[in-house]
Amino acid sequence: MGRIIVEQIISADGYAAEPDGGIGFFENASSINAVDQEQLRLLGSVRAIVLGRRTFDMFAAYWPDADPAREPVAAPINATPKYVVSNTLSSAPWGGRGDTATVLRGDGVASLRELRARVDGDIIVWGSLTLSDALLRAGEVDMLRLRIVPQLIGAGRSFAPADIGRRALVLEQAKSYPPDAVVLQYGFAR
Repeated sequence: MGRIIVEQIISADGYAAEPDGGIGFFENASSINAVDQEQLRLLGSVRAIVLGRRTFDMFAAYWPDADPAREPVAAPINATPKYVVSNTLSSAPWGGRGDTATVLRGDGVASLRELRARVDGDIIVWGSLTLSDALLRAGEVDMLRLRIVPQLIGAGRSFAPADIGRRALVLEQAKSYPPDAVVLQYGFAR
């Protein structure tokens, strides 16, 4: 059975979204793509991408048409089976080529547990703060990856739920990517 990996892009002061829910703080970060080779390595073990509905909408609007020459992770993102946790979507088209994601209905944590039992490899959840919160609360996350961009935004939505309580993490890897990005990878103390 593979791992459930949650990856968040966060500001240096720990926010995954601005107060209005926007993500402009990292859209123009010069180093955001500097981690692509590390992302490609990580995606080598990923057999499923799971997203919440709002994050799926953002991904589906961008990644199917992203140029792999400029965005090396586009090819594996587009080739990897995708799932969207939603009780409102009836279908989940991925670009204009007829590709679709599988819609997972009901409780997101239960859906991920069931998917994990069927998938031979890792499952990654990007962004998807509501889903990530539920997985963190339920203790279902095996790896937490934080991609830190050099921005202070002062307020917004934390990458972790306020009611998670104290959870001990184990630093597995810390890497800097010039000129200014840092990726921290944590496991959870059991």
